[in-house]
Amino acid sequence: MATPGANADARAWLIEADRLHHAKQLGPAAEHYRQALARDSGLFDAWYGLGFAQGRAGEHGEAVEALRRALTSKPDAVRLRVNLGESLFALGHVSDANREYERAIREGDAQSRELAMRNVACIAPGDPAMDNAAILSARRRWAEARGIRPRRPDWPPGKKIRVGYVSSFFGAANWMKMFMGAINAHDRDRFEVHLIAFGAVPSAEAGYRDHPDDRVWDVGDISNAELAGHIEDAKLDVLVDLNGYSDTDRMPVLSHRAAPVQIGWANMYATTGFATVDCVIGDAWTIPPEEERFCIERVRRVPTTYMAFDVFHPVPDVVPPPWLRTGHVTFGSLMSAYKITNPVIAAWTAILRGVPGARLLLRNRALDQASNRADFLARFAAHGIDTARLTLEGGGPHLEFLGTYDRIDIALDAFPYNGGTSTAEALWQGVPLLTFDGDRWAARTSRSILMAAGLGEWVAADEAGFVALAIRLGRAPEDLAAIRSGLRERVAASPACDTGALCRALEAIYREEAGM
Repeated sequence: MATPGANADARAWLIEADRLHHAKQLGPAAEHYRQALARDSGLFDAWYGLGFAQGRAGEHGEAVEALRRALTSKPDAVRLRVNLGESLFALGHVSDANREYERAIREGDAQSRELAMRNVACIAPGDPAMDNAAILSARRRWAEARGIRPRRPDWPPGKKIRVGYVSSFFGAANWMKMFMGAINAHDRDRFEVHLIAFGAVPSAEAGYRDHPDDRVWDVGDISNAELAGHIEDAKLDVLVDLNGYSDTDRMPVLSHRAAPVQIGWANMYATTGFATVDCVIGDAWTIPPEEERFCIERVRRVPTTYMAFDVFHPVPDVVPPPWLRTGHVTFGSLMSAYKITNPVIAAWTAILRGVPGARLLLRNRALDQASNRADFLARFAAHGIDTARLTLEGGGPHLEFLGTYDRIDIALDAFPYNGGTSTAEALWQGVPLLTFDGDRWAARTSRSILMAAGLGEWVAADEAGFVALAIRLGRAPEDLAAIRSGLRERVAASPACDTGALCRALEAIYREEAGM
């Protein structure tokens, strides 16, 4: 318990910490909060400030500890549970995050409830504790809270179908390789293409091949309601959302029902939850017929993968498998940390135990921060994995980041939230990516790409088969050199990269949905 003098000293440190925090000097602010707590360990405001500052700085491991300490003294400080949930999610503690969010929904004020409902809707497909019915419920709950415009606008079709693509990521090359190839392939004699950009507009660097008839919208920071009005004024026939739950600030554009046909193509990984969305785009490998009941929209399937990609940015050359020079097999994953749930760590550690001497390399932005690395090391240690077998690295420029595959022999998928971009990148760098047929859409995206690429032998039937497959390949890596040397060419020649065929399939869906 702090003495009166120490308490006064702690308050002085707290005041300065808050000043630094408001000035966005997060590192110095965190140190001042620690100094305050060293003098009064029961100071709620200092624990809260430390947790909030470290969460903003990306030090989620320390943020989790601080926010939990704050909630121990004030369990009714419900807003903190949203902050705690965000830091838990960032580290892959997805189920724990959702428990905090649900408590905020039950007990919080209007703002806390709104934030928590949005976050649950966003991350639900990646929560191992949720099934398809729970995911549908979470997404519908948030969508219905937006309010909807039930009237479906209608206008006579023109000579061309006016299709608008909405994205916040048109300027991101690694992101747009999953979509820009199909957009570029549109038949401009039959389709008038509108690219509605939040943030950077489409560019050659991000794969866009400019066409004189295309309409590029730079919408800036106008409201969703105002944008919906512009879309309706332009009389677009089909509005295609490419953001999904990757930009929850802009996804509610769909609730305004600005176009006669509204479609969710990308970044959904489950139902949108929006009754104003007419259909979602998938394929036979991601959404089986028996799971259509968990989508409030119609499910429209393209013939192969709905994630056909086109690589138009610089990439490293493919190199021989690293085990030839290191003498041991290196498994790896370059997926975002939030996909690495505790069941994933359990499966990966089983693989390491099954391949003596093997190593595991993980790289993502979250691992830039020391407290986040400590969290991951502790979780692997709980399974008896020596830290000497682990390499944890942070982010970097995209070209250099892709060069990490030079040090990975076998890439391992995450679940229940698979890779998409990361799966395509591993294959392009010649690295076999192993996955299994999961229990939901989000758990089958890698399967979709692999099956389209003719690589079904890397798709196990279930989690146990995934572990066994990795162990078998890790114990007999002699075939990796041959696999690696021809994998890029094999994938490039497959339907996994046939963006023209994907475009033709999408165009057929657009015409049918628009009644044209």
